Amino acid sequence: MANPIPRGLYAITSSDLIAPEQLVQAVAQAIQGGAVMIQYRDKSADPGRRLWEAGDLANLCHSLNVPLIINDDIALAKAVGAHGVHLGREDGAIEAARAELGSKAIIGVSCYNQWPLAGQAQAAGADYVAFGRFFPSRTKPDAVQAELELLYRCRQELSIPAVAIGGITPENGVQLVEAGAHALAVIDGVFGAADIAAQAQRYRHLYE
Repeated sequence: MANPIPRGLYAITSSDLIAPEQLVQAVAQAIQGGAVMIQYRDKSADPGRRLWEAGDLANLCHSLNVPLIINDDIALAKAVGAHGVHLGREDGAIEAARAELGSKAIIGVSCYNQWPLAGQAQAAGADYVAFGRFFPSRTKPDAVQAELELLYRCRQELSIPAVAIGGITPENGVQLVEAGAHALAVIDGVFGAADIAAQAQRYRHLYE
């Protein structure tokens, strides 16, 4: 694996949960609580705001030595100097992302509940694969159901780590970690909390 990703809480931002003026502070609190990687996820059609928000987060994450991954946007990841990009089914090829972002970039790929996609992603040069949703999700209520067997199989058959996503709480996350989830990707469970740092710390404890 060319670019190992840290093991632990992978906090993903949401414009539905965080006001633009609070974004940097909220992410700083998540990192303070123990988030080891951050993903900037914004589905709005405002490229100007996305650029300055991602740029501010890149500055924060670089200063704290925490990888920043940009969701679905290779060009934005390159523009702000993020550590990498996360690609969904329709977000471009892994090879194109590698060509744009370089050999040191972290490239993650959504595999939903489909094991063949994980092998294809590894062969194409991905640094991690993500499966989910594992539990009912407020962010993606209609997402497909993933089973724990995917995490066990990834640990046994792949050389890159697996990330679990979807409705993960500090209570149900235990079984995902035990099954082999290298990281837990969490949106609402972190940024929907009244005390973001304290909530992130609860996830961090799952890996201690």
